[in-house]
Amino acid sequence: MGRREEEREISKIIFDTDVLIWYFRGDSKAMDYIANIPFEERCVSSLCIMELVQGCLSKEELKNVKGFIKNNICHIAHPDEAISEKAIILLEKHASSDGLRTVDAVIAATAITIDANLVTGNIKHFKNISSLKVNKFNP
Repeated sequence: MGRREEEREISKIIFDTDVLIWYFRGDSKAMDYIANIPFEERCVSSLCIMELVQGCLSKEELKNVKGFIKNNICHIAHPDEAISEKAIILLEKHASSDGLRTVDAVIAATAITIDANLVTGNIKHFKNISSLKVNKFNP
């Protein structure tokens, strides 16, 4: 009788926009950090992509962002009702006290909902969200 191998549960790492901005600026730490995360664990929120697209100053930059996402990110998480409801709760608790903004709340709610670790260099807005697993990125 053959031995059945158990499937390893894939953990997810969701990148905050700041980490990807450092990547596009050519920061070697950001490039190495992303490269060292297995492809199947890499995730971004669609709001992160929107922020990157909004920051593009040319068609070439937009092409680079789209190419990067296509070739380097396995999962794109889109806000649904559960994520949106969680984001509202996070804003109610943390907007005034911690400076949490709408997009950051949605990204944090996404990470919590899909059980992913959030990688960010911007710890201050997320530090008091107890249900959020955060990995600090230092550029």
